[in-house]
Amino acid sequence: SRSRLGKGERGIWQRRYWEHTLRDELDYARHVDYIHINPVKHGHVNSVAEWPYSSFHRHVEMGIYPANWVGDVGAMAAGEL
Repeated sequence: SRSRLGKGERGIWQRRYWEHTLRDELDYARHVDYIHINPVKHGHVNSVAEWPYSSFHRHVEMGIYPANWVGDVGAMAAGEL
């Protein structure tokens, strides 16, 4: 698009994109938490469970998360998520 060309973007990568290799299980868990809390952070829903497209529901079924999981609200407020 003209907008992307004007910003120097091409292909599928955005200017802010950087590759990150997951370091360990804790790093992986933090990234999964980020993905699950993101719809709440951006105001699309009020709770993680309300986002119908999330893998969160599968993780609840597998016993990884409780159904009422809300994430680290303190980290979200501080902009860490």
